[in-house]
Amino acid sequence: MSSRLLGAAAGALLLAGCAAAAFDRAPPRATSVAAETPAAAALPAGAMAYLYGSAEAAALSEQTYNALTGYVRGVIERARDRRGRLPSERRAGTLPRWPQSAVLAPGATAASVETVPCGALPPAVVLDMDETAVLNLGYEFDEARTGAPYDAKRWDRWERTGADRVVAVPGAVAAFRQLRALGVTMVINTNRSADNASATAAALRKAGLGEFRRGDTLYLKGDVDGRSGKDGRRLEISKHYCVLALVGDQLGDFADLFNPPGPAPALGRRALAGVGPIQARWGQGWFVLPNPVYGTGLGTGWDETFPQDKRWGDAPAEGAK
Repeated sequence: MSSRLLGAAAGALLLAGCAAAAFDRAPPRATSVAAETPAAAALPAGAMAYLYGSAEAAALSEQTYNALTGYVRGVIERARDRRGRLPSERRAGTLPRWPQSAVLAPGATAASVETVPCGALPPAVVLDMDETAVLNLGYEFDEARTGAPYDAKRWDRWERTGADRVVAVPGAVAAFRQLRALGVTMVINTNRSADNASATAAALRKAGLGEFRRGDTLYLKGDVDGRSGKDGRRLEISKHYCVLALVGDQLGDFADLFNPPGPAPALGRRALAGVGPIQARWGQGWFVLPNPVYGTGLGTGWDETFPQDKRWGDAPAEGAK
């Protein structure tokens, strides 16, 4: 995920993700603080209650994973060869050629979204981890309980000790199982720390999402090119797999062009997602999960959120009660 921009307005329903820093020290012991929560404690902020507690957010996630599975299954079925073999069946020693990858080629722009060639590489789906494949319930509980702002050291401690305090995003376990049955490799591309690779793999395993190996099915922050941007890792993955779909909760999970250096004007960033060639990819190889809690989708002000020419103010008629 991308850099965490916390302190979002309650109830904001914009899209987002997560980043972490690396610290090299022995992992402390995880603790349980359930008993410390007062029985009469206020509910967490609206955004957290929505993402982690509501049926509506769960339904959105199930919907996204259903759409992902249906899309990838359709691509595979269209790629059957004349003998009806699925691409995962390699008895002939070769795989069919795919129509296109979901990964943009180097130099691609919003107006020119060429993708990398696939050839006959085996199929894969590449996903972000936090709030895309797993929900960080333990960490967000601590944040809601304490009201503390994001701190890189605290996030690092969470990465190293919170493997049994995450759950799979609704729909993820079933989708991973169904896609793997079709011969699709599931690859995680996350900005969690490379120093915590084993703990990250353990969190994915304990969430019921299977086994992941660094450098093959697990890529972490700094892998390949030392950067937090994910294009370099996506291109490296594309050397080994035909990436049929990308899944994330922030636009940086799909292409770094959404996060140019320097301040990104909110209105321009929002418009970019709807540019013709980009707009056509949502639901057609690119699949977004909801995250109103943190990330690059948050932080817009009054002018970006409510255009001047669309504002309305109630003015009761004179004498009305």
